[in-house]
Amino acid sequence: MSWIDVEQNTDEWLDMRIAKVTGSAVGKIMANYGKAFGEPAKKAAITIARELVTGKRSMIEGYSNAHMERGHEQEPIARGLYEDLTFCDVSNGGFYDNGLTGCSPDGLVNDDGLIEIKSVIDTTHFATMQRDSFDPAYRWQLYFNLKESGREWIDFVSYCADFPEQTQLFVHRIHASLSDEMFTQIDTRLLEFELLIDQYKGVIRG
Repeated sequence: MSWIDVEQNTDEWLDMRIAKVTGSAVGKIMANYGKAFGEPAKKAAITIARELVTGKRSMIEGYSNAHMERGHEQEPIARGLYEDLTFCDVSNGGFYDNGLTGCSPDGLVNDDGLIEIKSVIDTTHFATMQRDSFDPAYRWQLYFNLKESGREWIDFVSYCADFPEQTQLFVHRIHASLSDEMFTQIDTRLLEFELLIDQYKGVIRG
């Protein structure tokens, strides 16, 4: 494992992600765990296989939409609120490179923690508060980042600017020491996914 101090969404960061399974894609791979891969996972395998063969990143890397732009704009605000709430300093998440896999947490907390920030609409934030846990849409990204980084815990941070100040931020912590089952499932699925990538590499090479 190597950690690189790089800013997210820069060309350098995008190049580091070439031909790697990252946190943003792992949910597609883990879907239907125990069964055949679905179309989203197969498309991810094709992209990674092509990147391995050509050494060039996908032309769609860097794609953005309104929700993503809002997240980029509001993430520093959420990070500041988190620091105030926890009395901790958050440093750059950088990039963890583990060969076929890699992850870019939204921040490092002290020597043992991570944060993953989601800037969301009011209904999503409300559902998360009522659930009193992380948003299950990000389950695999959270456990994957925790596993890839080797850190002890990760805080899922939900932020909604439209809520009153006292409830704009919701934080839920996941501990690596209680995540062995999830880590094993990720390892098992990634071995299967690597075989799929190898199969697609053969097709791409001709």
